Amino acid sequence: MTTGTGIAPTQLELDGVRVSLRPMHAADKDAILTFARELPAQDLLFLQRDIRLEKVVTAWIEQTAEGGSISSLVAVDGDGHLRGCSALVRDRLSWSSHVADIRILVGVDSRSMGLGRLLALHCVDQALAEDVEKLTVHTTPEQEGALRMFEELGFRPEALLRDHVRDAEGQTSDIVILALSLARYSATRTAYSL
Repeated sequence: MTTGTGIAPTQLELDGVRVSLRPMHAADKDAILTFARELPAQDLLFLQRDIRLEKVVTAWIEQTAEGGSISSLVAVDGDGHLRGCSALVRDRLSWSSHVADIRILVGVDSRSMGLGRLLALHCVDQALAEDVEKLTVHTTPEQEGALRMFEELGFRPEALLRDHVRDAEGQTSDIVILALSLARYSATRTAYSL
């Protein structure tokens, strides 16, 4: 993957809010940390790492800048407030090099405005451009809006991992894994001239 993610900075209006969607860069570190620390901890459990930690965000930015396995976007409003972010993660050296994982976070005050769907669609388009065959997304069952959105995009549940993650208080949560065959997705788009 490339750091450019195939998208030029894009200005759009979502639910009356002017948002700039662009590739993530090193100067976003503090905004990402602030954004992550404002999210409910439950919203972060599907991630493999805790992005409230500076060393984790630094590593994420470095991996994105290297251009190999992570392609990341941020959505920023006119005041410079981070509204959401996404990552398309693919390990080209693994047995599953044909599979990529989507990770999307949207701020609490930015939900239900279409931002999560927009970030997801950009990840799907990037995956198609990278010849990825299958996309996966991990979430907790409590994230009903995210589950519904991904299912509307064609993702289907493939696994439920019981008590798979544990929060800081020791409470466990399940993880749902949904997947999308990009060949089927692309065929459907072609059939309906989308």
